[in-house]
Amino acid sequence: MKKIMILAVAMFAMATTTFAADEATNATAAYNMNVKMGSLANALSLNIDQAEAVADVHKNFTADMMNAATAAKDERAAMIDKAVIKDLKYMHSILNDSQYRKYVMLLNATLMNRGLK
Repeated sequence: MKKIMILAVAMFAMATTTFAADEATNATAAYNMNVKMGSLANALSLNIDQAEAVADVHKNFTADMMNAATAAKDERAAMIDKAVIKDLKYMHSILNDSQYRKYVMLLNATLMNRGLK
């Protein structure tokens, strides 16, 4: 009887650990902002120089978002807001007005779909 109880406790502990690991992986996946730059360049009608600059800015934005994913829960929202504002500031200097409006629309949709806003 004692062995059965120990086995049951061990199985519950393993199930809880597995659930927590899956939850952490899913939470981190929402913050992963990697996109196919070719698709983004086509959607925004970027020229070659703009595409390179956007790729560099987006790489920094992705790093900032992954930092927010690993931050404490009470700091996370502020880090996301800071990363988005920084990204939009740099993108505004690279893109023309119509491209920028489209980028903002795509970024907002992405953040909403991932439950970050």
